[in-house]
Amino acid sequence: MTHAETEQDPPGLPAPPPLGTSALPAGTYDGRVVLVTGGGTGLGKAIGAEFARLGAELMIVGRTAARLEAARRELTDIAGTRVATAVCDIRDPGAVAGAFDACEAALGGRPDVLVNNAAANFPVAAEELSPNGWRAVVDSTLTGTWFMTREFARRHLAARTPGSVVNVGASYAWTGGPGFVHSAAAKAGVKNLVETLAVEWGPYGIQVNGLVPGLMPHEDMTADIRGALARAPLHDARQPALRVGHPRELGWAATFLASPYARFVSGHTLVVDGANWQRRVLVNDPVVPVREQLGRGPFAE
Repeated sequence: MTHAETEQDPPGLPAPPPLGTSALPAGTYDGRVVLVTGGGTGLGKAIGAEFARLGAELMIVGRTAARLEAARRELTDIAGTRVATAVCDIRDPGAVAGAFDACEAALGGRPDVLVNNAAANFPVAAEELSPNGWRAVVDSTLTGTWFMTREFARRHLAARTPGSVVNVGASYAWTGGPGFVHSAAAKAGVKNLVETLAVEWGPYGIQVNGLVPGLMPHEDMTADIRGALARAPLHDARQPALRVGHPRELGWAATFLASPYARFVSGHTLVVDGANWQRRVLVNDPVVPVREQLGRGPFAE
């Protein structure tokens, strides 16, 4: 009997291989150093885990020492590779340089791969977004990414060594993001960095790519995202894949983009969301203004 006659697969895209499976040959990153910003929690930690499984030594950067230390222990247990940490505000160029110095001191060399995962975000009606709120998100998401990328490139340019940058983006860099005007504008800038710097630094052996996650629930999700999922519990059925993503799927994509097997891939942003961002309907639902979606009343100065 055929497989189809004996077993019925669930609808939608098949589930990924189990946690702990690697997407590339064992040892792909042996002797390599990978620096991940926002690597102490969530998707950043999941990305770091997949590099560690492939032999990489990790430097994880974040703003909370306790979270970094907990992640360091967890990531060390995964593959036994060295994991170092650095508390760093990526909005501060001096602190960024210090994090790279700490990486070189702890792991014996400059990072071969930089994953810019750190960002800030919160839902807000655009007209109520304060100047400080705008700066907090744009400075963390775009300016911090630029400071990290610039420091990475300057060190490789000076040493005349190749390197790879992966910037974690968002699909509303293409579509716009009502309710997230600050983040959408910043992520559009991050996507443009990918396309600009891939051309500018390609002659020196530095590739730059982007990586966009879809809905990938994890234990470190913010309260507003948890609230949105609670209000729409059938979120699997809201995806063309008929399932949500798994953080390890983003990690596998990151390890490929930065690997020797993707050396001719540069200036590209890979979306890992089961085609959700491209979904359209034949007839749109009625428009609900963002203020109403956020439960806000009439605007008053």
